[in-house]
Amino acid sequence: MNDIIGRVADKWTLLILEALDENGVVRFKELSRLIPGISQKMLTQTLRQMECDGLVKRTVYAEVPPRVEYELTPLGFSLGEAFCGVWTWAEKHYAEIEAARKKFARRQRG
Repeated sequence: MNDIIGRVADKWTLLILEALDENGVVRFKELSRLIPGISQKMLTQTLRQMECDGLVKRTVYAEVPPRVEYELTPLGFSLGEAFCGVWTWAEKHYAEIEAARKKFARRQRG
């Protein structure tokens, strides 16, 4: 269980879930643009893990250059639904958390 939770609850997996949920079938470069701050290596690694876990379907088209598209599987959609409450909570309490972090940082500086 710890392995599964560790893989599906990480930052990049959640951001990829959100991007695919909002945009449907997406090419690699578009995903890269939709997720600020993610490196090509991390995007590739996370997509492979998600595909391995059955959360993402990867489709390769025999074209030159090859076209690769990603989309959520039903299992991926269900994970997104499960984390919907966490996203809602984070959005609702964002300002409170940022204020607490600033207050903490001021205390640490002395």
